[in-house]
Amino acid sequence: MEEIEVPTEHLHEAIEEEVEALEKKEKQEERRGSMYIAISTALMAVFAAMASLFAGHHSDEAMIDQIQASDKWSYYQAKGIKAEIMTLSNQPGKDSAIAHYQQEQAQSKAEADEKTKSSEQHLETHKTLAKAVTMFQIAIAISAIAILTKRKPLWYVSLGLSAFGLFFFIMGML
Repeated sequence: MEEIEVPTEHLHEAIEEEVEALEKKEKQEERRGSMYIAISTALMAVFAAMASLFAGHHSDEAMIDQIQASDKWSYYQAKGIKAEIMTLSNQPGKDSAIAHYQQEQAQSKAEADEKTKSSEQHLETHKTLAKAVTMFQIAIAISAIAILTKRKPLWYVSLGLSAFGLFFFIMGML
């Protein structure tokens, strides 16, 4: 009776090849996953930079408008003082001068109110865009943690925070 030989060498080689192929596939999938995280993080950084730029612009505009409003209010007060001085004087034609000062005062008040309102609008836009920057920065940090710890659920959290950041960014731009 002949002994039956089981070709275990070929079986062992086939198993090793399959394990190597699986490990290679897992590494490729891990690289691909890391690439997605890296690309999404770069996009988050781009939006954070844009939101920061626009937030800074609106902050500057709010300050400029507030300074201009303050100037208009000073002008308003000066015209009021001139009108009051004119009221106390005995100069001929003082009524027309008082009316002129009061007209200038009313115009200055309207301009000051307009600048104050514009400043408040810019400040609100700045606040909204600052929220976007904050959301993007937190998302970037969590995304970095996700890539370092290889925890994909953290990446999903960072994508969710980025969605909030994008919402605030769009609201700030409207």
